[in-house]
Amino acid sequence: MELGALLRALRRAADLSQRELAEKSGVPQATVARIEAERTTNPRFRTVERLIRAAGGVVVAGLPGVTADVADVADVMPPPPVPHDGWTDQAGRRYPAHLDAWEVREPRDWPGAWWAEWYRLPPERYPLKVPAFAYERNRQYRDQRRRAEEIRRTFRVRRVTAGLPETSWRFVAELPDGDLIGELRAHECSPHLRNGDEPRDEREVVLDGVLVAAWYRRLGVGRRLVERLMEEMDRAGVRTSWALADVVESRLLFACGYRVERRAWTLRLDRSPAGH
Repeated sequence: MELGALLRALRRAADLSQRELAEKSGVPQATVARIEAERTTNPRFRTVERLIRAAGGVVVAGLPGVTADVADVADVMPPPPVPHDGWTDQAGRRYPAHLDAWEVREPRDWPGAWWAEWYRLPPERYPLKVPAFAYERNRQYRDQRRRAEEIRRTFRVRRVTAGLPETSWRFVAELPDGDLIGELRAHECSPHLRNGDEPRDEREVVLDGVLVAAWYRRLGVGRRLVERLMEEMDRAGVRTSWALADVVESRLLFACGYRVERRAWTLRLDRSPAGH
């Protein structure tokens, strides 16, 4: 990895801007910028060492087959590269390494246009040129976005059976540390019970509710819970699920395949037989 790319990757891992790294290391920001832009061909070793240490890295030197004196040298790994390191603006400048950049496909992807509704106009009438890429300067928004992405990647859904009757279908969504962020509850019954008949071998699942903690909504938690319910239905050979939901609650169920029945706010989901 080139020195400039290495320093940008270290800054991103440490969540430091060039100014913050300069303050921590005592190296002028102009020097940091020149090294990262590879405009300095031969920086002083002491300068490089101070920058790497300030960014949370270590400098290791030795000979092949010789054990170094640095503790846990075997665990020293290069930092992951900056995902958008190859992107530049119209002036040829890289986007800040410690921030998140993304491709702008439409004006609503650009924070510079959030306050105006001109994105509803046809492209030829845009008052400003939409950039190819954008990034968010507000660290609070950036941290919330990163936190949301981490939750999407790491939360898991499992079925709970301990202490519950066989007709109870309970699923929970948890973070890696075990914190509960969502729950789905349903129960299994015979469709003939609705008509007052004796229960038979036919089975259906009635959805009692889907709950997701407020901060974790719109992260796909509720959808994953419903999808896990459908997977268990397929595994058990149950083809029909019923639910009662108001307008707001029904949006999630509509997205998962439920459809409105004749009765008000009664939704039904029919699963196709396996292999069809």
